[in-house]
Amino acid sequence: MTPPRLVACLIYPDVMSLDVTGPMQVFASANVERTRQGLEPLYRLQLLADGREPVATSCGIRLCPDQPWRVHPLDIDTLLVPGGLGVERQCQDPALLAWLREAEPRVRRLGSVCSGALLLAEAGLLDGHAATTHWADVDSLRSGYPAVDVQGERLHTYDPDDARASHLFTSAGVTAGIDLALALVEADLGRTLALAVAQRLVMFLRRPGDQAQFSPLLAPTGHGRDRLAALLAWIPANLAEDLSIEALAERAHLTPRTLCRLFSSELGMGPGRYVERVRLEAARSLLVGAQASVATVARLTGFGHPENMRRTFRKHLSVSPQELAARFA
Repeated sequence: MTPPRLVACLIYPDVMSLDVTGPMQVFASANVERTRQGLEPLYRLQLLADGREPVATSCGIRLCPDQPWRVHPLDIDTLLVPGGLGVERQCQDPALLAWLREAEPRVRRLGSVCSGALLLAEAGLLDGHAATTHWADVDSLRSGYPAVDVQGERLHTYDPDDARASHLFTSAGVTAGIDLALALVEADLGRTLALAVAQRLVMFLRRPGDQAQFSPLLAPTGHGRDRLAALLAWIPANLAEDLSIEALAERAHLTPRTLCRLFSSELGMGPGRYVERVRLEAARSLLVGAQASVATVARLTGFGHPENMRRTFRKHLSVSPQELAARFA
């Protein structure tokens, strides 16, 4: 009989509840699937806190720790560090930082979810490592910890075929932590069982770690919103039209230079990149919904030839349109 592997997750005041419960549920569901197959559960789950009292998460739900991290024997297989509003305060706790540094060489796997990467970085554990975090915290990670190789577009940095990236890794926000947990389960128990877990949780199996973080279509929020609002509303309904900078500027009654300046200041990207993102999002939605063939989707969304769409998918999502469609089939 294989001894159970301890998966421990740190909790602290104002932690993001989904950063904790999402990944932990993946491991729990893996145990359920093994039980259905007549096998012993592989994972034992624990929550570790500073003390023994219930911990209030950022949404108000209280989580009960199993043991204080200060006295834990560190017989841990996988240690997860979640993010949340309270992470900044944890970064100022020298005892916790020292404990993380002590734990790193003793656990088989150490990973973060969302802004938990800031805590690992503050402990000095991410120096020289590739790391990601929630898109809203990428700049903080990059500016505050220049020794870290920040790869802000990625979902997670776990790689079972790389000794460094299979021991110490990070993930982006909330659902990316679930993607990370699925990747860990797949490494432990194989793709078939991980797929069963994903199906049970109605999850995508599995978004590659180097896939870009998805985000909703952006809308302007500053003084230029009125000048761009009509154009931004028109673009998604006319993706097969000429959406060059010159054509968009003419429709908006602006010079190309003024249009580019407004896009940069209001959306943080130029018109060309924005149009590419809208086309990508539209194509992804059509393929996920199995609403049309790859060739038809390419035509409807303005990519023209399927090869153009394939290159854009590879660039931003690290999958081809065919692979994306197959994963959701």
